Amino acid sequence: MISIENVSKKFLQGEKEITVLDGLNFNLEVDGIIAIIGRSGSGKSTFLSLLAGLDKPTSGNVKINDENISEMNEQELTAFRARNIGIVFQNFHLVDNFTALENVLLPLEVLKIPNPIVKAKEVLKLVGLEGREDHFPSQLSGGEKQRVAIARAYVTSPKIILADEPSGNLDPETGDKVMGVLFESAKKLKQTVLLVTHDRELAKKCDHVFEIQNHKIEKL
Repeated sequence: MISIENVSKKFLQGEKEITVLDGLNFNLEVDGIIAIIGRSGSGKSTFLSLLAGLDKPTSGNVKINDENISEMNEQELTAFRARNIGIVFQNFHLVDNFTALENVLLPLEVLKIPNPIVKAKEVLKLVGLEGREDHFPSQLSGGEKQRVAIARAYVTSPKIILADEPSGNLDPETGDKVMGVLFESAKKLKQTVLLVTHDRELAKKCDHVFEIQNHKIEKL
């Protein structure tokens, strides 16, 4: 499903070149909830951005379902993500002047999926937001915003969900509830979740755990 081949990622910081990932190889052939852990600055979020096609490697290839997303242009990447990948960001990334329902409708409209409103309402119900469809982000709590983000990621039934510290901006109780929704929804919909987290206790609840350190990744 996912194959990363000899991937390196470097950034320029002023005149200094910073290596975040160096010759990374990663093959994921299992499904379920996959935790990606590592210390702050280890490259976890960069790794997820490369998988999402939001960033390109300095060298190497990122392949998903045998398609090399490293070679795609922005239009091809947008279409590929809409079909195959759902993304849950730490900061929600909702459209402020769209209701919860309208935010979830966005990816359905990109793919021109029939009966989008019915589908969007079903997924909002799945994440516990029935009756909140017409509320704007400013009218929702942090936990509710993240549930909208989860619903938006799941609504097109992608096989892969990428989640970057999805409970990072929430209090512990709300974070636990949101992660429960994320895990339960993924299992119901038979989706693979790659979850970037610094929380080792949360990682223990996942089906598989990988750690990024010293620019490399290994299974624990």
